[in-house]
Amino acid sequence: MSQIETKNIRNIAIIAHVDHGKTTLVDQLFKQSGLFRDNQQVEERLMDSMDLEKERGITIQAKNGACEYKGHHINIIDTPGHADFGGEVERVLKMADGAFFLVDAQEGPMPQSHFVLKKAIGLNIPLIVVINKIDKPSARPDWVLDQVFDLMVSLNAPDDILDFRTIYASAKNGWASVELPEGEDKPDNMLCLLDAMIETLPAPKEAQEEPLQLLVSSIRYSQFLGRSAVGKITGGALSINQPVAVQAGEEGTLRTGRISKIHIFRGNELVETDAAKAGQIVAISGLPDITVGETVVDESNPRPLPMPEIDPPTISVAFIPNDSPFSGQDGDFVTSNQVKERLDRETLSDVALKVEDSDTGLGYKVSGRGELHISILIEKMRREGYEFQVSKPKVIFKEIEGKQHE
Repeated sequence: MSQIETKNIRNIAIIAHVDHGKTTLVDQLFKQSGLFRDNQQVEERLMDSMDLEKERGITIQAKNGACEYKGHHINIIDTPGHADFGGEVERVLKMADGAFFLVDAQEGPMPQSHFVLKKAIGLNIPLIVVINKIDKPSARPDWVLDQVFDLMVSLNAPDDILDFRTIYASAKNGWASVELPEGEDKPDNMLCLLDAMIETLPAPKEAQEEPLQLLVSSIRYSQFLGRSAVGKITGGALSINQPVAVQAGEEGTLRTGRISKIHIFRGNELVETDAAKAGQIVAISGLPDITVGETVVDESNPRPLPMPEIDPPTISVAFIPNDSPFSGQDGDFVTSNQVKERLDRETLSDVALKVEDSDTGLGYKVSGRGELHISILIEKMRREGYEFQVSKPKVIFKEIEGKQHE
């Protein structure tokens, strides 16, 4: 594959409260950019690939996808809206150079909007505000716009972020407009969103001559490639069979390895490439023990990036082997070791999850960001054939200046 010019790359995150239409918007952008053939069958909510995401209508894991438009390679990162999956949001925002902040035209910014917006402003990411579901009879876009501005001010957003562009959209009906449409006069596409992305959001910075740096933001598993690390190259370049090193922050031990495959995204598929350079989001294979938060660096000049700070867990649940008379009737994996091995595997890709031995000496204490976070893990394991008992959730307390806080 030919190399893409850095100035023609855009790495865009889509952030919003749950159910404000992020995944539907991504579907439309992919379709309208010409990613699919006219007669190609494309499933709804393409980026929600997990069964649980399709069933519940929520995004649980952040996803990467990409499309080509007007000679630009646009990487789109679809993030979860629930604060329970905030660990996902924090990590993947490190890959973004700009973001769409999506709000419902009736509801305006909601509690989780506050959460994800705070993360983006903290990383100083330029924003385009998209007021979605503008076709609702009860839509009140002017009020929503005022609320968004007030929220940004309360989060101490700098002037350049406060000077945002606004686009009005109905992702469900596949149209968007720079001006608030009046009456029945509506556009028939969303291409102004892609144009705004190219015109107002920055390209990654040119850093090809600098030493190699790739901060791992997520891990993908596949039967064919095994484990792939996904992240943005922030310095240097990568090629197949290149010897590299991996380090967890400046304190971590340097481990060496070799890149066996490099993939970039097209739609929600991976496309193999021989080389990639600073600014591109890639998935690399060949480093079997790499985990989220580690940096792929140049062996001779290692410059690891700091490990990302993740919000601490809020509740814990005990996972205990099933010792009831019905043990083994429901699942194939019932032993304590099998449950522990599966929990440890989950922590490799979910940095907000913490697994430790139980205080009682029986089973494991699993701490997460909320009840939804842990219930999704329980349901995933149940469907994979794991059998175990769980205790009631317990709120985690911590002591600040001699006082107990939840």
